[in-house]
Amino acid sequence: MTLSRRALIGASGLATLPGLPAPWAIGPAAAQTERVLRYGISMADIPQTTGQPDRGAGAYQFTGYTLYDPLVAWEMDVADRPGKLVPGLATSWEADPADRKKWVFRLRPGVTFHDGSAFDAEAVVWNFDKVLNPQAPHFDNRQAAQVRPRLPSVASWRKLDAMTVEVTTKAVDSIFPYQMLWFLVSSPAQYEKLGRSWERFAQEPSGTGPFRAGKLVPRASLELLRNPAYWDPKRMAKVDRIVLVVAPDTVTRTNALLTGQVDLIETPAPDLVPRLKQSGMRIMENVTPHVWNYHLSLLEGSPWRDLRLRKAANLAINRDDVVGLMNGLAKPASGVVDPSSPWFGKPGFQVTYDPDAARKLLAEAGYSKANPLKTRFLVATGGSGQMLSMPMNEYIQSAWREVGIEVAFQAVELEVLYTCWRQGAAGEIARSGGITANNVAYVTSDPLYALIRFFHAKQVAPTGVNWSHYGDPETDALIDTAMHTFDAAEVDRLMAKVHERVVDQALLVFVVHDTNPRALGKAVRGYTQAQHWFQDLTTLA
Repeated sequence: MTLSRRALIGASGLATLPGLPAPWAIGPAAAQTERVLRYGISMADIPQTTGQPDRGAGAYQFTGYTLYDPLVAWEMDVADRPGKLVPGLATSWEADPADRKKWVFRLRPGVTFHDGSAFDAEAVVWNFDKVLNPQAPHFDNRQAAQVRPRLPSVASWRKLDAMTVEVTTKAVDSIFPYQMLWFLVSSPAQYEKLGRSWERFAQEPSGTGPFRAGKLVPRASLELLRNPAYWDPKRMAKVDRIVLVVAPDTVTRTNALLTGQVDLIETPAPDLVPRLKQSGMRIMENVTPHVWNYHLSLLEGSPWRDLRLRKAANLAINRDDVVGLMNGLAKPASGVVDPSSPWFGKPGFQVTYDPDAARKLLAEAGYSKANPLKTRFLVATGGSGQMLSMPMNEYIQSAWREVGIEVAFQAVELEVLYTCWRQGAAGEIARSGGITANNVAYVTSDPLYALIRFFHAKQVAPTGVNWSHYGDPETDALIDTAMHTFDAAEVDRLMAKVHERVVDQALLVFVVHDTNPRALGKAVRGYTQAQHWFQDLTTLA
């Protein structure tokens, strides 16, 4: 089965380019006196600016690692290999040899927030309370909803001295520092100054990051202004201002670049890539730890409790066609992680295209094209990380129909999809809509993000994002053993065994890995694209 370019444009729902809103414009005077870049982003709104971005992992590059910093950071200035953990607002961290559940973070001296107040241990404790302590007067449920599932190991936290913080985990967890990548630190002093209002803070945010926030127009744009007092000279912004422009429609976003209304975009329309190249634009992509897939419910009553149906759903998809739909800006997935990953292992089930085998498995389960399996999935209309969400979903829907799986899609805005993801298959959104799968694409950059949070029984939503309610003692034992060892090679070996079980049980429908493409105009220089969803906009020149 193939999908024509004409079908792609039709699936995108655009025959003509609509007019562009005023916030996209940059006045001539500003352009002459400042180094300004306009960045068309794929989101339907500017991600949350209060400290913990919403709209998924992709949002961290826009209102996360620009305005704020984590204690533990990710190396983002290398493109030819995966990054590694590096010091952020903490200069070092270690598990206490006498009690491996206690982690000590030594904080960086001399750092100030954008409002001029000092960064210290009290600020870190205040930020933990902000998202993990519902009794705290400054607790913010909106931020908590974003980061709480990303910090499943945290049990308690306390100040040891002015520049040292201790975090205690619920159990021994050797890979806990990876969780700290997602915990960003906002200013307690600014919150007090603004009348203890997170709504006002969103308009005047204050972090320690390389950019300060300028004008914010909800659902339209945000100005990121260079922070000349940033603490890390290696991450000093190379431009004076970046204007994030909301442009969720792929074709609109791409045409805005072609017509010079923005300077760079994420996720260009695949059909327009040749035209972009002819116009002198650069297409940048890289190996990205990310998988576009379907999470399948394993609750009582779900058809996906039958392994035959799960395997059939995987075998019915021609992933090369999906890559073709993306004009090469994707890679076929044969599991959660790429075969080059140390966690891939040697699964017995080969995730490939075999529609005849899919039909046979469906027939064994009592279904056929004449008597199809009928069910309902929740998918996103678009958004960072979801790639060409609707065209891809509609292609797969058609492929499934050919073998006897009839899926109806409930298409929602991305944040609604994430809410369902966090609630799990037993949550209100899934139950009320008769949903048996959701289509959240996600980061696979470390063992927690790739595997643990989805497949350990103790990570069942809403504790983690084990959306499916999968539980298996052998898988749990492998994960528990990995979390108790501080030998990296042994962790890799155990995670590979976990991945083998995930693939052999076809727990997800694996489709493609994203290559995180961007299109850069002729004036853009110096950008380094890291092998992650975390990206460093300070490298833009």
